[in-house]
Amino acid sequence: MAYTPKILAFAGSTRKDSYNKQVVKIAAAGAEAAGAEVTYLDLRDLPLPLYDQDLEDQEGLPANALALKDLLISHQGLLIASPEYNSSVTAVLKNAIDWASRPSPNEPPLAAFAGKVATIMSASPGNLGGLRGLVHLRAILGNIKVLVLPEQIAVPKVYEALNADGTLKDPKQQEAVEKLGENLAKILVKLN
Repeated sequence: MAYTPKILAFAGSTRKDSYNKQVVKIAAAGAEAAGAEVTYLDLRDLPLPLYDQDLEDQEGLPANALALKDLLISHQGLLIASPEYNSSVTAVLKNAIDWASRPSPNEPPLAAFAGKVATIMSASPGNLGGLRGLVHLRAILGNIKVLVLPEQIAVPKVYEALNADGTLKDPKQQEAVEKLGENLAKILVKLN
C-alpha cells in the first residue's frame, strides 16, 4: 500500500477573514492534489490561555493544548501561514507552539514537533508580505526539531492579490503557493 502523507495546515491568526488562512488553504489544496491527506485547523477553534507554568503545574495541560498536541503528533507535515506582527510571529501562533511543546507524562521531549517537516508562508497588506516574521518562525521551528523546507512565499499587498473566492488573482502566484503544498507532500513521501 502506498504511503499517504498527513499534513496539518493552519494559520497563526484567529481573525475570521484572515488573509493567511486563505493562503494556507491554497497550499493545502496543492498538497491534496499531490496525494496528501490534509487537515485544516483554525486556531480559533482551540483557544488557549497564555502559557503559564504555574497554571500547567497546578492543572496540567489545558484540554485544547492536548487536542493540539494530538493533531500535531498524528501528522508528519505542517503547512503554516504566519501573519507578521511587529516584524515577528503572532502571539497566538507562539502561544500555540509553546503549549504544544510541553511534555506529557511518559512522552519524549518535543513529541509534537520532533521529526516533522514544515513549509511556511505569509501574507500581509504590506510590501514585504510578512517576510520578516518568517525569519523568526523558521528559527523557532528549527529549535524545536522541525525540518523547515527552504522554499517559502510571502504574499505582499494581499488585500489586492486575492479574489473573492480565496484564490490569488495572479495565476503564477496561485501556482507557486499550491506548489508549496505539493512539494511538502512529495518530500514527505521521499522521507517515508
